[in-house]
Parts: sequence; structure tokens; C-alpha cells
Amino acid sequence: MPYIMTLVSLFAADSIIKCWIEKNWVVNQTCNHKIVIKKYHNRGAMFNIGDKNQDLVAILSLVLSAFVSGVFAAVLHRKQARVQKIGLALILGGAYSNTYDRLKRKYVVDYFSVLIETKRIKNRFLRKFADKINTMVFNLADFGIMIGAILFVMGEWNGGQE
Repeated sequence: MPYIMTLVSLFAADSIIKCWIEKNWVVNQTCNHKIVIKKYHNRGAMFNIGDKNQDLVAILSLVLSAFVSGVFAAVLHRKQARVQKIGLALILGGAYSNTYDRLKRKYVVDYFSVLIETKRIKNRFLRKFADKINTMVFNLADFGIMIGAILFVMGEWNGGQE
């Protein structure tokens, strides 16, 4: 039950934030010089890939969400595998939120960026990487998916024996 609550909580929190951003946010605003709250409509998948073929992205999102739901249902009944269950719950909470956006709005609402000061970075590769991060816009669902994937893989490496 706590895993399903994790999934539902992430979905609800991200959906509430997205609705608030859609209704109330007009311009970018910096918080503490490291975080920028903004409204961005991502019409594709990660990094706006597939923005010209939104229907395909929505279908793939739906199919992948259904597949991971099946994996979650199979793992949910295992006695151990806590880390995998938490990981899958986070992945699904984020995936459901973003898939819902793709189906309902035809885009995903992203709403914050991280600012990295690049002037002091001497390494050219690291500076380009930081510049790329500065252009990315995320939402809570994205972090749920990323953290969930890391936890799931960690659980797999551990063989599901926590």
C-alpha cells in the first residue's frame, strides 16, 4: 500500500503544480539565483524529442506506462524488493502525470530550471554540459522518473534482497 500511495502522491503533487503553473505563471522568475520557475510546454518527449510527432510520443508514452505498470504489478507481490517497488512507484507516478498531460493537453507542462554559473568553469566540456543543463526545463514527474529508475536499477543489482 505505501508504494501505491507514493505513486498517487507524486502524480497528484505534480498535477496540482502543473495546473497552478498553467493558470498563474506568465514570466520566468528566479528563486535564490539557482532556480528559475517558468512555464514551458514540451510537445515532445525528453529534450523535446519528437515534438513534430506528438501522437506517436503520446502512444509510446501510454504503451511504456502500461508495460511498467505490468512490471510493477508483478514485483508488488514479492515479499522483498522494497527498493524496486519504490523505484517503480516513482517511475509510474511521473510517467502517469506526463502521459496524462500528453493525452489531455497535447504537451507536458515543465516548470523549473536550474542555473549553473559557467564563468568559473575552466574545462570546456564541463562548461558546455553546464550550458546545456541551463537550457533544460523539468517538472516533479521528471525527477520521480529519474530517481525511480536509479532506485530500480540499484534494487536489481542487489538482487531484490534488501
